[in-house]
Amino acid sequence: MTFKAACIQTTATPDVHHDLRVLSALIRDAAAADASFVATPEYCAGLDARDGKLYPVAHEETDHPVLPAMEALARDLNIWLLIGSIGVKAPDGRTFNRSFMVDPKGSIAARYDKIHLFDVNLGEGHVYHESATIAPGTRGVVAPCIEGAIGLSICYDIRFPHLYRAYGQAGAGMLAIPAAFTKVTGEAHWHVLQRARAIENGAYVISPGQCGTLAGGAQCYGHSLIVDPWGRVLADGGDAPGFIIAEIDLAQVAETRKRIPSLQHDRDFTPPC
Repeated sequence: MTFKAACIQTTATPDVHHDLRVLSALIRDAAAADASFVATPEYCAGLDARDGKLYPVAHEETDHPVLPAMEALARDLNIWLLIGSIGVKAPDGRTFNRSFMVDPKGSIAARYDKIHLFDVNLGEGHVYHESATIAPGTRGVVAPCIEGAIGLSICYDIRFPHLYRAYGQAGAGMLAIPAAFTKVTGEAHWHVLQRARAIENGAYVISPGQCGTLAGGAQCYGHSLIVDPWGRVLADGGDAPGFIIAEIDLAQVAETRKRIPSLQHDRDFTPPC
């Protein structure tokens, strides 16, 4: 089974409707280039950042303006559409960082709440405390996509390889990692981590990213990536808004896992004290 997948790369703003117009135009361009699966970045519409904290525009899921717009677009273009994430109000007053997989009929096929939260001190004033405003998810999600399965994750999740191991062993041949990666960590780690997750699991990695400077001054790395199961970068979005596209051949997943069947070779061991 082969098809084309695309990653949208944008710079989100606090204005949801502005962001929706930008996203919609790029998604339509990607579909016109024959993409049948399109993925958008983390917090793709509606984001403010202040004092190291993220403030996504958040609504109850039933009232979120992004969902009907993206559902209608998927239906109109007859594509699978991954909403990399948007802010959804959580019961404790914080916000869920939530992905949605939308099928070509415009129905939500899966939801995923970001599990691992970015609470770090990178030095030189780069301090982030995501858990101050964002509530963590608690479960991994393998979603349908075209005729395959894709493991859902978001941004900082990429540093926790056991999540992707579980996805690979559950049969996911693709891994989605939408992000708003910081420029500091992106320059050092983004490409290495993406290729590592692909190689470890013999899976395609599809990672749309935000680029440029967000409200509040936070800088995003960009470089949306599509990586094949052998770890080869098929497309790189650079540092400007736009989209990337590449062919996905799910037969390569089976072939790669046959050549190096490491997903079958895990062994129990006693951890160090």
